[in-house]
Amino acid sequence: MFKERLKKIKVLILDVDGVLTDGGIIIDSNGLETKRFDVQDGLGLILWKRAGYKSAIISARQSGVVAHRANDLQVDKTFVGSYPKINAYEGVLKEWNVKDEEVCFIGDDLPDLQILKRVGFAVAVANAIFEVKSVAHHISPKKGGEGAVRETIDMILKIQGKNTVKLYEN
Repeated sequence: MFKERLKKIKVLILDVDGVLTDGGIIIDSNGLETKRFDVQDGLGLILWKRAGYKSAIISARQSGVVAHRANDLQVDKTFVGSYPKINAYEGVLKEWNVKDEEVCFIGDDLPDLQILKRVGFAVAVANAIFEVKSVAHHISPKKGGEGAVRETIDMILKIQGKNTVKLYEN
């Protein structure tokens, strides 16, 4: 059952704070925001793209840092300041003509629940809240900002018969 879910995945959608980052937000004395992103997660997103799949970011927070990083990683769609997140999610389904069962979503907190309950493969990071873990099909052994996205991507691509080393070298 688990493998069958993974074989159907064509789209990866991510939360940011607590998933692509450790959840910390650094704001300097000028009000400028910075975030720490994991480079292995970033390479995972590049490999996902090279495998021929689409990705999106849906963040409830407004953040220029997120848009910049998403562009850097060739993420196909980025939604910042999107609350409730389900509206952006439904827009992605319609625009890309995909079904819930073809989507993997990785989340960590309450704003992610509506999407996690619908997707074909719901993933919680290791430091997600209980409510998110309770609806997840998979709980990554990695925390947000520490490789959970890469772990998930590698797992899906492996089940689908895609070799990440070859994707990287091509």
